[in-house]
Amino acid sequence: MSGLVLAETPFPPSVEDIFPPHLGVEWLTKFSLFLWLAMALVLIYFLVSYRDPKIVPTKKQWLAESIYGFVREGVAKDVIGHHGLRFAPYLASLFCFILVGNVFSIIPFIQVSPMAHISFPAALALCTYGLYLYQGVKKHGFAGYIKHAVYLPAPWYMQFLLIPIEFLQAFILQPVTLALRLFANMFAGHMLLLVFTLGGFALFNADSLFLKPISLVSWAMTIGLTFFELLIAALQAYVFTLLTANYLAGVLADEH
Repeated sequence: MSGLVLAETPFPPSVEDIFPPHLGVEWLTKFSLFLWLAMALVLIYFLVSYRDPKIVPTKKQWLAESIYGFVREGVAKDVIGHHGLRFAPYLASLFCFILVGNVFSIIPFIQVSPMAHISFPAALALCTYGLYLYQGVKKHGFAGYIKHAVYLPAPWYMQFLLIPIEFLQAFILQPVTLALRLFANMFAGHMLLLVFTLGGFALFNADSLFLKPISLVSWAMTIGLTFFELLIAALQAYVFTLLTANYLAGVLADEH
């Protein structure tokens, strides 16, 4: 039966496989659908948790307050300093949104994170990029921020080498690497789970009796990697949020 299912399943996947079935909306892909779903889940959870706040919090309220407190105290305040509290709502929203989106990679019948598509990490990186550029110009002025971002105290004959490197790092490499780090980790995790899952079916349907038992090893690896993927999902959400706070701390600093 499994061999028949595999034989009837088109492989490799086509472009049409990225669209959800029977929704009738041409521009809506599975990645977009899961992205909106992640956004809705975060919004609904926090709205419901704080709809009627208690002095002695309920479990939902306690979890929501714990998540926000973790980002506010452990990221915004610790990394940025006393200026960080005003960025805590953005950082907490970023963390929760990426975390929920990443966890989709291990949910049955979804099994892919929207962050495994480069456009969505790139959009989040552009939001962060725009925020720290705005904060840098607001604090230092346009010319002052450019000097703050690219100038290093060094002998004049080294500046022709250092200034282009610092400019490249501050205005190009930071947003690009921020997006690529999240995308690459989630895409790689998705591919690993796919390889071991399909590899198990391929081994199970092989003609050799020796290869059939090895399919159990492949599926066991899939289960183990699923738990590892959950750890990576949380870690990548934290890293993206932490780097955002670090970039904001850099532009708000009085000195380079």
